[in-house]
This record gives sequence, structure tokens and C-alpha cells, in this order.
Amino acid sequence: MCRDKRVSIFIAYITLLSFVSKGIHAFEPEFGSTRVVFQTNYGDIEFGFYPSVAPKTVEHIFKLVRLGGYNTNHFFRVDKGFVAQVADVAGGRSAPMNEEQRAVAEKNVVGEFSKVKHVRGILSMGRHDDPDSGSSSFSMLLGDAPHLDGTYAIFGKVTKGDETLRKLEQLPTRREGIFVMPTERITIHSTYYYDTKMESCEDERLSLKRRLSAASVEIEKQRMKCFP
Repeated sequence: MCRDKRVSIFIAYITLLSFVSKGIHAFEPEFGSTRVVFQTNYGDIEFGFYPSVAPKTVEHIFKLVRLGGYNTNHFFRVDKGFVAQVADVAGGRSAPMNEEQRAVAEKNVVGEFSKVKHVRGILSMGRHDDPDSGSSSFSMLLGDAPHLDGTYAIFGKVTKGDETLRKLEQLPTRREGIFVMPTERITIHSTYYYDTKMESCEDERLSLKRRLSAASVEIEKQRMKCFP
């Protein structure tokens, strides 16, 4: 009887752990179809957006990307195991900005805080003390940072290029106040973006074309065989 009771308690405990585990990992946001690639002097970094989590932030950052705002910008901060942070566009570029780029770069975005966790690869908006002061600087997480959860706006995640982030983590750094900064400039030479849905359609189109071509060959073989 006691043994059966212990078994029942053990099963209930395992079931509870299962539910807790599912609860922890339940909220995994869906990516939008857009992918952005930053081409740096240490390799490429690709990331996707979470439009359902932070729609205004995604719209703002993607507009800056489309305008070429991040071209010639840099990572001003690399704190191993914590963050690699992209500088504000307005002050971080080596190339001058046009009026449209500057107008967008200097806009602030409302803080869109969520239940998404700060783990490695997450994109998180930089800001000052004002929760609505985010503009164009953002961090790529290099490790888990639960103390940032719910207070900094998460808007996407790195999808390719973790090997590039690891290279950045190995670079020599210096400390300036609270910031750990690389001793050499990590330049974002250029950026581009693409739509995964369009790529999927292109793949399907090419696959269909190949099947039609193969079918045409087979039909021709049958025609030659049956109707010489």
C-alpha cells in the first residue's frame, strides 16, 4: 500500500515537472518571413524578426535596414557571455547620412516589453532610463541574461552566424565605465535582406519546372515508342 502511494506521488511529481517544463518553453515566438544579414569584417550575422512580439520595433529597425542605415555602422560593445551591441546609427556610422536616414534614426520607439526570455541570440533594444527611449542601437545576446527580462524590448533572434559572434567574443577588449568595448572597430560593411517565403516559392517553382521537364522527356519517349 505504501509502495503504491510512493509510486503515485512519484508519477504526480514527474507529471508536474513535465507541465512546468512545457510552461517554461511554451512561449517561443514565431519568426516573420524577413531575414536581415549584417556583413561584418569578421563574418556575416543573419537574424529574423518577431513581429507578433514587438511590431513597432520591428517596423522601425527594418525601415532603417531598408534605408541602408546600418551600413558602415559598428559594434561598439562586446561583453563576452553577455551582449554584442550595435551602435546608434546617428553616431556610429563612418559614412554620412542622408536626411531620410537621419529622420528615422533619431526617432524613438515605445518600449514593447514581453514575456520572451533573454537568451543567447536574442535581439534586444538598447535604451536609456526612459523605457520609451529606444532608437537604433540594439544588442545581440551572447548568453542568458534573465535580469533584462521584461525591461528591454525583444524583437528578434539571430538565425545564422553564431560562429561570427563567437569570433567577436574572442577579440581583445577594454573597459570604459560599465561598458566592455573592443579595442578595434567591428564594422558592419553592408546589409541586405530577403524574404523566406519568396525563396520558398522560388524553390517550388524550380522543383515544378524540373518535374515538368522530366515529364516532357518521358512523354516524348512514349510518343517515339508508340508513334514512330
